[in-house]
Amino acid sequence: MSSSDNPSPAVTPVTDGTWTPVGTETPGRSKPSSVVLTDQTNLLPFNKVIVVFLSLSLCILVSTLDSTIVATALPSVAAAFNAGSIISWVPSAYLLTSTAFQPLYGRFSDIFGRKATLCLAMGIFMLGSLLSGFAKSIIALIIFRGLAGAGGGGIVSIVQIVMSDVVSLRERGKYQGIIGGFSALGFGVGPLIGGALAEKVSWKWCFWFTIPISALAVAVVIFVLPLKAVQGDFIRKLMVVDYLGVILTLGGCAMVMLPLIWGGVTFPWDSAVILAPLCCGAIVVLLFCLWEWKGARLPIVPMHIFKHVTVCGVNIAMFINGIVFYSYLFYLPQFFQVALAYSPIRSGVFLLPALVTQTLGSFISGQIVSKTGHYRMIIYIGFSVLSVGCGCLSTVNPSTRKGLLVFYMLMTGSGAGMTLQTTTVAAQASVARQDMSVVTAMRNFVRLLGGTLTLAIGATTINNALRHSMSKLGLPNSAITRIVDDPSILANRFNTSSNPLGDMGVTPAAVDQIIAGYTSGFRTVFILNACLAALASIVSILMIRHKELTRPDEEQLKAQAKEIYDIEKRNRKEAAGRA
Repeated sequence: MSSSDNPSPAVTPVTDGTWTPVGTETPGRSKPSSVVLTDQTNLLPFNKVIVVFLSLSLCILVSTLDSTIVATALPSVAAAFNAGSIISWVPSAYLLTSTAFQPLYGRFSDIFGRKATLCLAMGIFMLGSLLSGFAKSIIALIIFRGLAGAGGGGIVSIVQIVMSDVVSLRERGKYQGIIGGFSALGFGVGPLIGGALAEKVSWKWCFWFTIPISALAVAVVIFVLPLKAVQGDFIRKLMVVDYLGVILTLGGCAMVMLPLIWGGVTFPWDSAVILAPLCCGAIVVLLFCLWEWKGARLPIVPMHIFKHVTVCGVNIAMFINGIVFYSYLFYLPQFFQVALAYSPIRSGVFLLPALVTQTLGSFISGQIVSKTGHYRMIIYIGFSVLSVGCGCLSTVNPSTRKGLLVFYMLMTGSGAGMTLQTTTVAAQASVARQDMSVVTAMRNFVRLLGGTLTLAIGATTINNALRHSMSKLGLPNSAITRIVDDPSILANRFNTSSNPLGDMGVTPAAVDQIIAGYTSGFRTVFILNACLAALASIVSILMIRHKELTRPDEEQLKAQAKEIYDIEKRNRKEAAGRA
């Protein structure tokens, strides 16, 4: 085993339950006391763990409901604003901001505490969701989804960080079923709710639906979640924040990701509007890395974590996981509606095999890791199955048997699920406990970055194939633009009461050729997904190393937590007796 996979002594534990980061001093500058962080590790007894996981499950439910409801409703939103050519900006805006803010939440949770940071993330998410429903234009909707993403980006990461605080790596699979059940619930009912709201009520409620659940989740987090409080006053905590790192993170991500969203859709890839911010963004990212390495007292992303080859391998693999997952999350429902002429509700139902098996794959793999302590083989198999599933999906067309299509989605979902929890465990096991929060946030960051990239590439590929097929038919530019802007027109081709295609002079034979062009673009996207998933399998074999999941101090931490719990229980009994 490479020495680079041993946990790095990045911080020195202090006897009062704090960590003092080391390796951040510069010559002539002493270490300020404000950089001391509270060790929030709190390995709880079983009954307390159940309370924590039930609380966190509400947050996960909000996240999964939001992603699936909005994904299913996108064609209806595109039709409402006549914005099919830029509808990918709605999920891309959410992904852009949630990705850019992702690295910040890991370190913010170290400084301000897990509970406060999670509540902040949920609050921003609720505000963005509320405003999204009131949007009067597609531009306003994109902006408000970006605001929601700034909060939503922290939800999953902080939940995973809290899990690592209260449960050991090896035992986590025993409790994953609680969160997995709520995740399955969100994935299961989300498409149904999204389709029903978009078809029967209004697309606005697709954004408002999660707000009451979010408010309940915040209340539970505040009043129920038994997490360790951090030390220090608020002003001192503010002084610890790496503000230059924050600016460089947000600026660099925006300059890199906006061209990825624009490229080939709004502007040509070789235009100055694309190349200039892309190059500037690369420079800003380089400056960020240099600052975090040499200048920051408390880095947002400490560069020493990349000395671990497993961390690098996990990040590469999860970048690809993000590409594939968000590709089938957003483009499968669109394929069902455009190529198969399904309603939003039916397309949501038909997406269930991929989403539910992803949750089951994650849960079962967690149980196996808990029992055996091994995770590498599961990752290898997961990406291999994912590659085969995507390859199979690339062969589908409107005449493909529905049972076969379901089988392909089952493979794709289960393969993706096998790589979710296992990669988190692999990354966290490779670093010291004090680096687990930033490693977790970084792993989620690259996954969302991959998701943003796939939405840009997918939209470009499918739109270009659609335009090419219509250009060969000699359709006027106005008709081509209208169909690209609102692909749901193709879904209404069998509607005798309203047939906009007929009004544009598009014959049934021409419709078949247009659908074939759309299917060609869809096929190209999933061929790319299959190749990338195969690459991720190779990367995981070469770079992800085995690490024991039991840490030397876990028994002591469990004993301390049990002692504290027993004292609290005894005090409650005494108080009740006096009353």
